[in-house]
Amino acid sequence: MMKLSELVQVFTAYQGDRCRMNSAIDPDIEQISSLEEAVAGSLSYVTQPGTMAKWIEKTPAAALILPLNDELIERAQAHGLAWVAVPNPRLAFAQAIAEFYQPYRLPSQVHPTAVVAPDAQLGKDISIGAHVVIPENCTIGDDVCIHPGVVLYPGVSIGDRTTLHANCVIHERSQIGADCVVQCGAVIGGEGFGFVPVREGWFKMHQSGYVVLEDNVEIGCNSTVDRPAVGTTRIGRNTKIDNQVQVGHEVHIGENCAIAAQGGLAGGAHIGNRVILAGQVGVSNRVKISDGVTATSKSGLHEDVGPGETMSGFPAIPHRVWLRAATLFGRLPEMQKVLSRLERAAKTEQ
Repeated sequence: MMKLSELVQVFTAYQGDRCRMNSAIDPDIEQISSLEEAVAGSLSYVTQPGTMAKWIEKTPAAALILPLNDELIERAQAHGLAWVAVPNPRLAFAQAIAEFYQPYRLPSQVHPTAVVAPDAQLGKDISIGAHVVIPENCTIGDDVCIHPGVVLYPGVSIGDRTTLHANCVIHERSQIGADCVVQCGAVIGGEGFGFVPVREGWFKMHQSGYVVLEDNVEIGCNSTVDRPAVGTTRIGRNTKIDNQVQVGHEVHIGENCAIAAQGGLAGGAHIGNRVILAGQVGVSNRVKISDGVTATSKSGLHEDVGPGETMSGFPAIPHRVWLRAATLFGRLPEMQKVLSRLERAAKTEQ
């Protein structure tokens, strides 16, 4: 339990002195909840005026996080509701959750069923769960947490404070930086899809390259990051990858990117910094996506994209063009009939 004023100090540390609160009311906050599930003692948030604003008059929450919007603040004040107004309500909500919830962490010990090679280098205060396998030539940094069933291949390195969740697999020639998170079932450094067609069928091209996850990278459940035949597959610092994403061999992803679920990046694709790929976006072989690009859901990126573009559709085109085209989709049958009438009329005149 925390006072709302204590949380405001947390918000101010991240968002500056523009944070404000109703100083006349300083309730105890017992939990964090959504607007729809708010109860007495809980803290929730409103991101903007509009449909969410209706909750201000009827919420049982102890307090709300609001944007710096005078209308919303006045409505909360009139309702006698405790509030805090901040530049970024969603960020404040995330900060509040972090104060009330900490992810489960194993005790700092090596479980007796873990298999650890004698020459593996283990850092300080590490947690290794049941049935973990750490073979020869592996290096594990300080404060690393490895949950049950994780398998490392020889020569893997794991940076300080990284967490490997249950049943993920880290193949040989993989280097994972500090403060990374690899979720359950993910596979880092599995063989890229390399086969050369020959008369008899296929000749396997062994994947002798490397996978590098830089610091503060997160990989979602059941996602895969393949190692290449030669060279490196690299994911840049602070990039976040959702569940069931396929990162092909020799893909390079820049810093501060976000790739949503079920995306697929074919071999050799180059993704710049601050790129956002929404759900089920596909990127073709060797395509270059420049800095600051956003691709909306189900887009197919088959050609290089310049900096700052927003792309939609399959194959992807600039979003504004796609919006104009999308308005015509429903009218295509009618337009086809009109075109047919015009064609018949033209033939009659001839």
